[in-house]
Amino acid sequence: MKQRFGLLGRKLSHSLSPQIHALFGDYSYELFECEPDELDAFFADTSLTGFNVTIPYKLEALRRCDALSETAQRIGAVNTVIRRADGTLFGDNTDAFGFSFMAAQCGVSFEGKKVLILGTGGASRTVQTAAVDGGAKEIVLISRSGENNYQNLSCHADADVLVNTTPVGMFPNNLEAPLDLTLFQNRPAVLDLIYNPRRTALLLQAQALGLPNANGMAMLVAQGKRSAELFLGQPLDDSIISRATKTMLQTQSNLVLIGMPGCGKSTVAALLGKRLGQTVLDTDAEVEAQAGKSIPQIFAAQGEAAFRNAETAACEALGKQLGAVIATGGGAILRKRNRDALRQNGVIVYLRRSIDALARDGRPLSKDRAALQAIYHERKDIYESFADFTVDVDDDANETAERILSCIFS
Repeated sequence: MKQRFGLLGRKLSHSLSPQIHALFGDYSYELFECEPDELDAFFADTSLTGFNVTIPYKLEALRRCDALSETAQRIGAVNTVIRRADGTLFGDNTDAFGFSFMAAQCGVSFEGKKVLILGTGGASRTVQTAAVDGGAKEIVLISRSGENNYQNLSCHADADVLVNTTPVGMFPNNLEAPLDLTLFQNRPAVLDLIYNPRRTALLLQAQALGLPNANGMAMLVAQGKRSAELFLGQPLDDSIISRATKTMLQTQSNLVLIGMPGCGKSTVAALLGKRLGQTVLDTDAEVEAQAGKSIPQIFAAQGEAAFRNAETAACEALGKQLGAVIATGGGAILRKRNRDALRQNGVIVYLRRSIDALARDGRPLSKDRAALQAIYHERKDIYESFADFTVDVDDDANETAERILSCIFS
């Protein structure tokens, strides 16, 4: 019979822990949603060899453990509990290991650095511990109403590393940012503990500015690996973290198809969705569904501006999804807001096709070749700069789909 492990929390519907732990060993890993009045029974369940703990029970776990690791004591929270042979509970905290791995993977060192941490909660204490252990010269905590706050950030424009431990920008409040990175003259490395979305607004700006940056997926996987070692009582090679992180990012990422109107995005998206077993979404279809009319009817009744606003709403809604194939309208990439919405969880593929081969029927902006040429020249550079991959469209849509798959899984 497999050993039983799991995750204790209050709301766990979006947890990735079962998928992550499935990559570490052949053991049972379940989700346990408990209300506060159910905790006594949960902690007394001897069928569980060990379990992870998440919000809001990390402090409760600390109080209930019979013994604690030094790390758990320093951080003041427990995220991993082991039931020992004598029935007593040992509490540890693997988050600091996870964060340190995440920073190192991004090439970030804390030695002699000024570290700015957004937030003062439990995650902030984890980052503080790792920064101290890494030899940080100065650690500054930013809160909404403390001595160091978002109104006097200019006093810390010399920060070398910035870490977001707040939920600002987390699903479902995507594309919200806690601050503007152009305030910081030292071009700091930016670490965001959020992993849904894959790229928060903070990380999108960091990437645009060319700053070293990382999201919280590597931290989540690394702390899970350390927990698995405690569960199994044996070490696992650190190389498994990078492999598992890559697997999780591929699973969670959207595949976003961009390109000229009529280049075949919807057809290719349907083929990719079938081959990958993923949901297929379409920004034009979303616009039509919300408006209750076709795109030509929207143009005729309300004009292009109204369509573009509806298209932005569609990009923002579909861009929040995870693990989907998304076909976009030809002009969806014109607005930065749309590009950010699609980029936050997306791998972007530009389907390039000659103007003469583009379909024109039912497309208000593609009425003649001259119009198409003007559109192409307006958008070509945006398509190419926004895309992660460019794939030439074949007359056989199956061949195009194969080319895309070979790019993203190479």
